Amino acid sequence: MSSVLQTAYDRLHAAFGPQHWWPADTPFEVMLGAVLTQNTSWKNVEKAIANLRDAGLLHPASLRRVPTEELAELIRPAGYFRLKARRLHNLIEFLFRQYDGCLESMFATALETLRELLLEINGIGPETADSILLYAGNMPTFVVDAYTARVLKRHGWIEPEADYHAIKDHFEGQLPQDTALFNEYHALLVRVGKEFCGPTPRCEACPLRPLLPEGGPLAPGT
Repeated sequence: MSSVLQTAYDRLHAAFGPQHWWPADTPFEVMLGAVLTQNTSWKNVEKAIANLRDAGLLHPASLRRVPTEELAELIRPAGYFRLKARRLHNLIEFLFRQYDGCLESMFATALETLRELLLEINGIGPETADSILLYAGNMPTFVVDAYTARVLKRHGWIEPEADYHAIKDHFEGQLPQDTALFNEYHALLVRVGKEFCGPTPRCEACPLRPLLPEGGPLAPGT
């Protein structure tokens, strides 16, 4: 493991401990959450998932039968609810068309092949696809989000113009291909991003402060 990435991981793990991600009861629930969390907080996603649970819809076949309009109302707390209802149905239709509704069959597919298939689904981008693969499928792919990009760029560990794929390759090229490590590392980066590395950095008590470049944090986009 890269010495910088190792040091950062060790400091985050010592400060925060295990994060126990993803906060869901089943792989299917993880998949739903990965779509619902687009452009909203997890608190809102939890409300939407609770509505689905109360309606008995946390199963692929049940959710498939629900009209898009009805599904949209159930997931309203997650925001962009009409758009996300269509995206959820796109994902469910893919699951049935490709794997007869069987998650076990889906996750038995080779990682790169399944990732490409997921990215072909309307409304499923790289972060959502990788979240499904890592947290629902227990497959070794690194998830990159805005927190991860901000932390790396502020510390000067990657080029300011680096995109999703460059950051993903940076982690996967320097870390062991270990699902548990990818899971924990991403969760810890989200934690430090939320608590210390927001749009306005709060570096004083941050566990990664000793790893900042001389002169303090860099602007994430410069």
